[in-house]
Amino acid sequence: MGGAKAGIRVGGPLPGIVGTVTAPGPRDTPSAQNCVGPGVPAGTIRAAMTGPALTTVELFLIAMAVIFALPYAIWRLGRTDYWAPLVVVQIVTGILLGPGLFGAAFPEVYRAVFTPAVVQSLNGLAWWAVMLFVFIAGLELDLRQAWKHRGETAVTAGLAMLVPMLLGSGVALAVLVLGGTGWIGPRAASWQFVLGIGMAAAVTALPILILLMDKMQILRQPLGQRILRYASLDDIAIWAVLAAILLDWVRIGRQALFLAAFALLAWALRRWMPRLVERDRWAVALVWLALVALGADWCGLHFMVGAFLAGAVLDGEWFEQRQTDMLRHHVLLVLMPVFFLSTGLRTEWGVGGAAVFGVAAALLVAAVAGKLAGVHLAGRLLGWAPGEATLVGWLLQTKALIMIIFANVLLDRGVITADTFTALLLMAVASTMLTVPMVAPRLSRLASVVSKGA
Repeated sequence: MGGAKAGIRVGGPLPGIVGTVTAPGPRDTPSAQNCVGPGVPAGTIRAAMTGPALTTVELFLIAMAVIFALPYAIWRLGRTDYWAPLVVVQIVTGILLGPGLFGAAFPEVYRAVFTPAVVQSLNGLAWWAVMLFVFIAGLELDLRQAWKHRGETAVTAGLAMLVPMLLGSGVALAVLVLGGTGWIGPRAASWQFVLGIGMAAAVTALPILILLMDKMQILRQPLGQRILRYASLDDIAIWAVLAAILLDWVRIGRQALFLAAFALLAWALRRWMPRLVERDRWAVALVWLALVALGADWCGLHFMVGAFLAGAVLDGEWFEQRQTDMLRHHVLLVLMPVFFLSTGLRTEWGVGGAAVFGVAAALLVAAVAGKLAGVHLAGRLLGWAPGEATLVGWLLQTKALIMIIFANVLLDRGVITADTFTALLLMAVASTMLTVPMVAPRLSRLASVVSKGA
């Protein structure tokens, strides 16, 4: 062709050849779909090129790796321990990984990892984790000490629960009036919603409070033992109110049968348990936990109520304190992060992020101000030293896990919606993050209060 540019015009005549040159069609271009040998389906080659899909086990393990690695990295690298212990960072990470945030930002990745099968597997672990945790909370109740100091304990615990409950109920009423139906669950009467939110504002998280006081080295001090008495009495009241909220008049016969059987079996177990060696006591206790949780869920009271009852009727002295502490530590370390993620996967922002944060802020003010006001009133009645009520109030307003568990039950039973659940979750996290920064600086100034008994 000499020095001239050689070229062929698509669709034009080709010299020396009759016809025209046409652009290649899909069947003219080699590809995985048409380069398949006889008897080999095209889908097989396509799967070989893209790689096999991850199995449910592999996706589950990816989720588990994220659950443990991400919060730990944030906690360790961010050095958040003073204002946000690892357990709080795990709760926050669970919220961030939920559908309202991570799921909204990366919907395809979220759906690929958190498939229904993976979520169901995570939920199974989460159920057992929270049952163990609530069981330990019931086991750690020291009702003998509460009875020994019943006057001072009843006044303090009663006011510390009543005032925030009233303020929280006021916020719930305002939400119902001003916020429409996006906050109340589909199976709830108005009184159940109001009372449930009010009690959520009054919760004190006994197990996390134990961890925080141990961290501040006041758990075994007289102040720490007083706090445990107040929190124990509040825990009993809170779970009793929750049981009342969940009473199902359709299944009242089942619930009466469960409570009667539980009372009889608890009486028998309390007579039998001291005769066992401690190793056997733990084995029997786990079977007892599973059966009581099953009965409570069967009758409509929820398995978490059953888990608390199972622990509350046992004496903590039957189990070595060191082993109970180790069990709590290992449950928090190994299992509860799965519950935090499972909880985060239930969060929603359907009514709008600003509205959820607004309700969470209002509930936080009601919970903290109510707890402080109630304890200050108790301190005035009991003649406490200056600063003592503030210290006790900030410790008792810790919400963390018990309030999150409480909110999970309300969501499961249709008392609240996912948006209300998210607001309660945010309030619980903020409440817990306030505890150490508000208490630690006061401890050195109030050394006499720390060593003061009832």
